[in-house]
Amino acid sequence: MTSPGTPAKLPIVIGLGTGQTLAFGTTLYLPAILAEPMAVELGIPPGWAFGAFSLALVFAALLGPKAGARIDQFGGRTVLAVSSLIFAAGLAMLGTADSLTMMCVAWCVIGVGMSMGLYESAFATLSWIYGHDARGPITGITLIAGFASTICWPITAGIEAEFDWRTACYFWAVMHIVLGLPLNLFLIPRTRDGHHGKKEDDTAKPAPAPTKLSRQDIFNMPMILLAIVFAASWFTATAMAAHLPRLLEISGMDAAGALIAASLVGPAQVAGRLAEFGLLKKMHPLISSRLSALTHPIGAVLLLIFGGPVGMLFTSLHGIGNGILTIAKGTLPLATFGPAGYGARQGYIMAPSRFAQAAAPFVFGLLIDDYGQYAILLTIALGLVTFVALMMLRHRPYTPGEAADQR
Repeated sequence: MTSPGTPAKLPIVIGLGTGQTLAFGTTLYLPAILAEPMAVELGIPPGWAFGAFSLALVFAALLGPKAGARIDQFGGRTVLAVSSLIFAAGLAMLGTADSLTMMCVAWCVIGVGMSMGLYESAFATLSWIYGHDARGPITGITLIAGFASTICWPITAGIEAEFDWRTACYFWAVMHIVLGLPLNLFLIPRTRDGHHGKKEDDTAKPAPAPTKLSRQDIFNMPMILLAIVFAASWFTATAMAAHLPRLLEISGMDAAGALIAASLVGPAQVAGRLAEFGLLKKMHPLISSRLSALTHPIGAVLLLIFGGPVGMLFTSLHGIGNGILTIAKGTLPLATFGPAGYGARQGYIMAPSRFAQAAAPFVFGLLIDDYGQYAILLTIALGLVTFVALMMLRHRPYTPGEAADQR
C-alpha cells in the first residue's frame, strides 16, 4: 500500500503520459512521415534516412543504463527535463541539416535524448516514487502515450504538406520547450514525498535506497530472459509498424482495406492496456505477458492460412498483445527484481531491444522482398521464443543471491 507521504498519482501520470506522447511522436514515429521528404531534398536514398535514425537507437541503447542509474539515485525529474532540452536541440539541428552527415549528427543528439526521455526513464521514475505500487501508474502513462502516433502523425504530416519537413522539426522542437519541459519540471516531484526541494521524510519512502548493480546482478538468467523477451517483441512491433500495410496487401487485401486494417493496431493496443488495467490487474504481470505473447503468433498463423479476409483480426490480435507487452516492459522487471536498482536494470534489459528495433525495418523488408507473406514466419518464431522465455521466468521475486544459481 502506498505510504501517506507519497504524492498523488493522477497529476504525475497525466504529466508523464503527455510527455511520453510528445517524446514518442517526435522520435520513434517521426521517420515514418519525414524520412522520404528528407531523403528527396537531400538527394539520398530513403534507406539512408532510416539508417541515420537507427543511429539514434544505438545511442539510446548505449546510454540508457547510465540514465536509469541516475534516476535510481536522484529520481527522474532532472533527467526527463534535460531530455526535453536535448530533444529540442536535436530536432532543431535536424531541421537545419543540409547533408547526410548533419542528419546523422542530429539523430545522434536525439538518440541521447531518447536514452533519457522514453518509457524506460518514465517507468524508472514511477518506480522511484511509488516502489511496488508503480504498476498502476505505469499502465496509466502507457494508456495516454498509446495515442502518440494517432496524435502526432497527422500533425507532422499536415505541417510537412502545408510547409515542409524542416518546419515540422522546428515545430516539435518548440513543443518540447513549451510543453515537455514544464511538464517534467512542475509535475514530477523532486523527492518521494512529493515536495520540490524539501528534504524528504525517510519514513515516507515507498521504495528502498538505490542499489548499485554488480556484475552478478546484471548477468543472470532472469535479466537475460527479460532482455530476450523485450528484444524479440520490439523487433516484431517495429517490423509491423514499418511494413504492416504492405504485408496485408501481399496477403490479399486491397490498398484501402490494408490501411484500414493497419489503423486498428492503435485502438487495439489501447484495448489491451485497458484490459491490463482492469481484467488483468489482479494477475501477476507474468501471466498477462504470457497470454499477450501468443496473440501475434496466433493472428499471424491465421493470416498465412486464410489471407486477406482475416487481416483485421490479425492486426487486432497483434495490437492487443503489443499493448500489454508495452506495459510488461515496466511491470515485469519491477515484479521480478523489486524497485531497488530498477532504472539501471531497465537500461541494461532494454539495450538489446534498441538494436533489434534498429534492425527490424531493414531485415523484415528484405524478407518481404524475397519471401512475401512468409516473412511473417520470423515474427511467429520470435513470438514463440518470447512465450518460452516468459515460461522460464519465476513468479516469486528474484533475490541477488540467486544469480549464481541461474547463470
